[in-house]
Amino acid sequence: MASEYSVELEGLTKRFGDFTAVDDVSFRVKSGESFALIGPNGAGKSTIIKMLTSLTQSTSGSARVAGFDIKTQSDGVRLNIGYIPQLLCADGALTAYENLLLSARLYRIPPKEHVSRIKESLHAMDLSDVADQRVRSFSGGMVRRLEIAQSMLHRPSVIFMDEPTVGLDPSARNTVWKHVRRLRDEYKVTIIMTTHYMAEVEELCSRLAILHHGKIVTIGSIADVKKSFGSEALDDVFERLAQATAQGKTAKENYREIGRNRRSIAKRG
Repeated sequence: MASEYSVELEGLTKRFGDFTAVDDVSFRVKSGESFALIGPNGAGKSTIIKMLTSLTQSTSGSARVAGFDIKTQSDGVRLNIGYIPQLLCADGALTAYENLLLSARLYRIPPKEHVSRIKESLHAMDLSDVADQRVRSFSGGMVRRLEIAQSMLHRPSVIFMDEPTVGLDPSARNTVWKHVRRLRDEYKVTIIMTTHYMAEVEELCSRLAILHHGKIVTIGSIADVKKSFGSEALDDVFERLAQATAQGKTAKENYREIGRNRRSIAKRG
């Protein structure tokens, strides 16, 4: 029997030497739900996403994604999720169609289904008219939509989005929102995203977790989270956390953390 939950974390922890990036995090996300992880820089959001997508191993704790254990069944995890990272992942030298064809091969989609799947994904993201154009000519919003098309090509049950609209202008951001809503409402995909845009959370997500220093501060519906902080706006909640982070560290501590994070990133390649 299929689980009610697409994503389940229990005591998930990640340490880099003596630095704890994610500290004993537990939560569950229902199938078909849109869920946001928010918090200041360094709160642990991206590290959680990387563990759940099997890009980095957890230090302790457990998690299941799409029914697969992230430690012992990483192949199953990867074949049943889509992942949209912060950094550019589409190849500008290739056309939109060629990028999707490459993804189809990587996801082991049967060759006889390549054309139909690619056309379906292009249509879903309103990119059919530019299928044969090189991606280097695309706007930022178009590139992001192509990356969403790549992530849904193999029809995953869960899609992870790490700051999906970072660097986009308001018009492009609204266009991406429209297509994310379509994934949520028409395709019934479970969506987990990180973002610094609180309007994005309110527009796209039903629940959220707020992280601070690697720990969950609060989790629940948007209304419940606002109530727990005594605020009428998520922006106020986020600003309060950001100020607490800045006030709680000396410049020397900030410098040390930056150094630790950069060394950790370098080790992971």
